[in-house]
Amino acid sequence: MKLIKNAIGRLVPAQVNGQKQIPFKGVDKFKPSGSKAKPKINSCIDFPEDGNKVVKNLKEALKKAGLKDGMTISTHHHLRNGDALTNILFDTINSMGVKNIRWFPSASFPIHEHLIKYLEDGTIHHIEGSMNGPLGRFTTEGKMKGIGILRSHGGRYQAVQDGEVHIDIAVIAAPTSDPFGNANGVNGKSASGLIGFALADSEYADKVIVVTDNLIPFPCVPWQIQGNNVDYVVQVDSLGDASKIVSGTTEVTKSPDRLLIAEYVAQFIDEAGIMKNGFSFQAGSGGTNLAFVLYLKERMKAKNVKARFVRGGSTKYLVQLLEEGLTDYILDGQTFDLEGVRSMRENPNHVNTSPFTSYNFHGKGNFASIVDVAVLGATEVDVDFNANVVSHSDGYLLHGIGGWQNCLYSKCTILAVPSFRDRIPVIIDEVTTLCGPGELIDVIITERGIAINPKRKDLIKLMKDSSLPIKSIKQIRDEVYSICGGAPSKPKLNRNKVVAVVKWVDGTVIDSVFQINKTN
Repeated sequence: MKLIKNAIGRLVPAQVNGQKQIPFKGVDKFKPSGSKAKPKINSCIDFPEDGNKVVKNLKEALKKAGLKDGMTISTHHHLRNGDALTNILFDTINSMGVKNIRWFPSASFPIHEHLIKYLEDGTIHHIEGSMNGPLGRFTTEGKMKGIGILRSHGGRYQAVQDGEVHIDIAVIAAPTSDPFGNANGVNGKSASGLIGFALADSEYADKVIVVTDNLIPFPCVPWQIQGNNVDYVVQVDSLGDASKIVSGTTEVTKSPDRLLIAEYVAQFIDEAGIMKNGFSFQAGSGGTNLAFVLYLKERMKAKNVKARFVRGGSTKYLVQLLEEGLTDYILDGQTFDLEGVRSMRENPNHVNTSPFTSYNFHGKGNFASIVDVAVLGATEVDVDFNANVVSHSDGYLLHGIGGWQNCLYSKCTILAVPSFRDRIPVIIDEVTTLCGPGELIDVIITERGIAINPKRKDLIKLMKDSSLPIKSIKQIRDEVYSICGGAPSKPKLNRNKVVAVVKWVDGTVIDSVFQINKTN
């Protein structure tokens, strides 16, 4: 495999799964040309005049959609670790004897460990989406037949829009649908909030199958997916367990160190003058970042400050801000708990958004750059402020990118991270996998100190008299190394075997993930 060095000095493949790749050229250095991908023209002649697109089961829908070897099948992840449909889908595909599917999920979760057997027997050739938990371990050990591709939420929309990924069949889990295919995620027993990550799939795929466990008479209102883009509707007993949209990453931390970090974040935002009437913020889904919302809320109430909007992933903590009048709107990309689902269903100021409006870098602007401050997490940060969110220092893939990369374009990006985890440093010399360039990361906040990127001279000036423990990032690294006994051991990697690549928001390749020696 030919590897080339990209603009940030990382070795990346010139081709991935037979497709030519563009290496990362630098932040804002690549500008696309050409036209958007075109979905096929359809005709009402091919559809029932009464609008009833219901077929008897998923297998029948896949047959009618023309399923065959080598196709690209997409799914979405709004049910998170409660998603049963994706496993049922590939059980069905396997029973039909179809092979070499490119699975294009908006994300995967540990529940999808069920699919490893289909990666082993060739039903699924490779995954282009997050490879979390067991799927990440399987991929990193070099067991997947093809090369995985990791994209941000906005990058996934960009890839479809730009024609980099052509979806043959989209299978959309819809908590509520009518027979015409209008669908939403806010009603029904499997309600999970919005289903905006399936929007590009519905608009660009050759065939679209909506699967629901709550089929209601036409019209399904509101419709987040339009029936005009849907070919077939399938009714099933259950899509999964909606209660499992809540996970450990959507609960406030109880760790004293993490709570201290959260308090530092709120104080920094206040003292830096970011927290003022009409400001906006986005919080990541980690426990520390959620805790910061509570501390920020206290400061907002004390100073009578109201936000214009907050960006979600929504949780009960953002819902509280909305219902207590501390923000005008929640602009929601996905719903992380059942209170978020309820709020979106009941409150017109809790607005569902799609990756196109929120994050798509190849559009005429997006919401990410309008946000005043984004508070995010990371698995590693290096002394050049580069950050990693998909692996740890052992080299194993454990997480997806989500909207993390896209949020780096906020006016101020803060990474709220512990200085070490399980005696393994988080602040290090060089990240194992580079997901976000340091020039876009403004502040690192740990329990041991706060590092401001030297390029942000304005923030340094604003915080010069702060009581917060402002330090250089190298000072924090040195303290962590002294506690943990030095830098973490480098993983033993097979540099001749790329198992996955990380795309940047513009579709270029920013880094490679190499096969790991599983005995390491």
